[in-house]
Amino acid sequence: MATEVVMPQMGYDMTEGTVVKWVKHEGDVVKKGDIIAEIETDKATVEMEADAAGLLRKVTVGEGMTVPVGAVIGIIGTADETLPEVSEAAPPEEEAPSVEAAPVEQPKGEALAEAPAPAPVADGGMMKVSPVARRLADEQGVDLRQVAGTGPGGRITKDDVLAYAKQAPATAPVAPAPAAAEPRIGKTLKVGPEPRKPDAGGRIPLSKMAQAIARRTAGTKGPVPHYYVNASVDMTAAMDFRRELNAQLDDVRVSVNDLIVKAAALALQKFPVFNSAFQDDHLQVAPNVNVGIAVALDEGLVVPAVLECEKKSLVRIAAETKDLGERTRAGRLRQDEYTAGTFSISNLGMFDVDSFTAIIVSPQAAVLAVGSVAATPQVRDGEIVVRQVMQASLSADHRISNGADAAQFLVEIKRLLESPLSLIADSLT
Repeated sequence: MATEVVMPQMGYDMTEGTVVKWVKHEGDVVKKGDIIAEIETDKATVEMEADAAGLLRKVTVGEGMTVPVGAVIGIIGTADETLPEVSEAAPPEEEAPSVEAAPVEQPKGEALAEAPAPAPVADGGMMKVSPVARRLADEQGVDLRQVAGTGPGGRITKDDVLAYAKQAPATAPVAPAPAAAEPRIGKTLKVGPEPRKPDAGGRIPLSKMAQAIARRTAGTKGPVPHYYVNASVDMTAAMDFRRELNAQLDDVRVSVNDLIVKAAALALQKFPVFNSAFQDDHLQVAPNVNVGIAVALDEGLVVPAVLECEKKSLVRIAAETKDLGERTRAGRLRQDEYTAGTFSISNLGMFDVDSFTAIIVSPQAAVLAVGSVAATPQVRDGEIVVRQVMQASLSADHRISNGADAAQFLVEIKRLLESPLSLIADSLT
């Protein structure tokens, strides 16, 4: 029986998506779970998997076209079966320029250099650029104003940026080397997006991703009754353990965040209420522990998940976390990584932040916010000693749990991190 391929809903506030690329084409053999297309949402480009096996008999939505969630974009079936009637989506109309450019008279005896076509502009004065293209441009140092868009309505796509970056060294002037920065007192942030600055009118435009984040956080913080529980975690033994473990590893390096992910995964198995979602008259516990990791991009925040953490060793979690971060920044997430998170961790330790609270990623039950690991004086056995301490804050949904539940759950994470051999106990048995 033929199976309709529909635009998936990747996030509860997603209403439409764009087919960036068909990985499979009409007539190709498709296995269940194969990547068949790349779908762009407000926040990321996600690889879409096939729900059925057969042949990709028909593609009804072309590359670059945007359709609502639930719209049929293709059909998978056998070679000889009759396909259901599905109308193909009409390609988007090209936008006409709003102002006709006046011809410019070239002065005699002077040759004018050919200027690049102006970047396409959407309503509100924003350039028409896909989120992935904008991120790639930032990474490659490409000025989007110099890139001609080939997408619908002149939209700049990922391929446009890559093509420009490939030929730019031969045509673009070489930028002068930046002057050496003067030494600064205190810590310098090592990672993160550039600070956003207003334009001449004092406005800071919001990208589609930022607008989606605004809707989602407002929709979460409003109806979800947040409460917060805080704890100090002595990470001295964990830091020593991590140093010794990494000395034995070749290709993988375990980060502090990997230790936290593993500790949370173990604690969630013991306290499954924090791995559940509120469903009006019951709590629906997820079958797997999928820990989302907040990743800051220039366009905003995404929280892709390391799937089935309860089945994975600490070292494997470390390897998958690194790969997940790289693919998130490259816009290469899989659909389940983008949508299947059951619990989240937000870590601002690399920004030298001591502590903060985070907003729950709906419909999850809680999010753990952690700050930096810092040398801190503490009283032990009547004496002042210096320990490596991290502040942790759990934001939880009061419809799902209460303060006593959260206290026990957070203390369990604290216990696991302060006894780091427990994080690899499953590897030793």
